[in-house]
Amino acid sequence: MSETKTTPEAEAPEVQDAAQQDPTAEQAEAPEQAPAEEGAVEEEQAVPQTDWHDQYLRLYAEFDNYRKRTMRERVELTRSAGREILEKLLPVVDDFERGLKVETEDIAAVREGQNLVYTKLVQLLQAQGLHSLNVQPGDDFDTDLCEAITNIPHPELKGKVVDVIEQGYKLHDTVVRFAKVVVGA
Repeated sequence: MSETKTTPEAEAPEVQDAAQQDPTAEQAEAPEQAPAEEGAVEEEQAVPQTDWHDQYLRLYAEFDNYRKRTMRERVELTRSAGREILEKLLPVVDDFERGLKVETEDIAAVREGQNLVYTKLVQLLQAQGLHSLNVQPGDDFDTDLCEAITNIPHPELKGKVVDVIEQGYKLHDTVVRFAKVVVGA
């Protein structure tokens, strides 16, 4: 297999000879070459534009897939978020069921069983980060921890908590439920 190599020096004499023979031929060829070169430039520009367009479409598709995947993960997380705590609460429910099945007249035994189940439930919730707010009658009324249900005239406890109706709770550092209190006026 033999290749013939053409070098610019080898072609140059032929071009020079043609140019010397007919100067009008060069002028005639120049306009024809210009559009051909412009067409080649347009083709070269068209290729990068399709590359950019293709890259844009691929990037858009990747982002769309990412968005859909994160939405699915978020839905799955919300569905299974409470699963762990619910699994930990099942033994407490079992204890309540066992307590309901027992038929006894001994009130002290029933009360002791209730206290055991209550203690188990509170310990489980505290292990998950839930703690009760320490609001007692006589404390100053704090709007960050308490919700006033009503106020009653009480000259000694004006602006203070008179009674706690419902205990409030915090999950880590966030108030989950405000303590419902009666405030002295």
